[in-house]
Amino acid sequence: MNALMERTKAVGMLSGGLDSILAFRLMLDQGIDVYALNYKSPFCTCTSKGCQHQATKVAHELNVPIKVVPTGQDYIEMVKHPHHGYGRNMNPCLDCRVFTFSRAREYARDIGAAFVFSGEVLGERPMSQHMPALKLIEKESGLEGILLRPLSAHLLEPTVPELQGLVDRTRLLAIRGRSRKPQIALAAELGVNDYPCPAGGCLLTDRLFATRLREAFEHNDDTPRHMRMLRIGRHFRLPSRARVIVGRDELENAALRNLVRPEDTSLEPVDVVGPLTVLFNSTAADDVRTSARLCARFSDGREQPEVTVEYGTGMLRVAPLSEADTSPLRIGG
Repeated sequence: MNALMERTKAVGMLSGGLDSILAFRLMLDQGIDVYALNYKSPFCTCTSKGCQHQATKVAHELNVPIKVVPTGQDYIEMVKHPHHGYGRNMNPCLDCRVFTFSRAREYARDIGAAFVFSGEVLGERPMSQHMPALKLIEKESGLEGILLRPLSAHLLEPTVPELQGLVDRTRLLAIRGRSRKPQIALAAELGVNDYPCPAGGCLLTDRLFATRLREAFEHNDDTPRHMRMLRIGRHFRLPSRARVIVGRDELENAALRNLVRPEDTSLEPVDVVGPLTVLFNSTAADDVRTSARLCARFSDGREQPEVTVEYGTGMLRVAPLSEADTSPLRIGG
């Protein structure tokens, strides 16, 4: 990278959370020409407006260009086979950081940026933000010497941009630990008032989601489409190995409809209120009947002897599946 530019370029990792906002402000206040990079992961616990929306909103407010990159099959393969293993449940935190920072290095190279920076805080996250982890991420992502963490810079070795005078180290910080008080105080000082609460995170740390994901990987259900499925509804695995998802409300029903393909079977009760049920990648008669019984089980007709369920071009009159027969099929309890 060419570090001798009239105005230094840098790529910043922008999640839209408070730490990343503050890191951007510190760089912008030094006159750095900042480019934001945001990764849209299927495992982010987004708000109703979505994680991408938050990062884009922040980039607009900061008046910086943003590149939003959806993670694809290569990211899923990393989650499936993490070199450094999992943290809580199925969270491959170190491998995820290496993955995203490696792509940030490539983006920085493409636009002629001198360095990459992030809102990481030493000691804030137990798996990925202790000192050995920060050094490992820097090395394996190919960013040794050019990965700046402005919020904790005084606790870390000076980076190349600091040593070259591209960044004024005296204006960087020494925040450490899990308390948010220093960031909140800094936000007030900088006039940053609109930022999301820190309660969000990664679905891979969630026990139920991790159980579903592990089961999906065991059945080679590992495409981006499958990852979107895992966020929605009640999940069941039939003896044929086909997956069935039963919606829990109108929002989930709408999300399920967007996932349906010609090789799938959609089912809905006819005479009672009930959920959209989708049998994925199967039209086998036994699978359709079991799916219809699951649909009836979670409808308002669950106590009736039989419920009429519509599917494709046909209808079935079925007895709702009992709880005893439902439980063995359920994924994740």
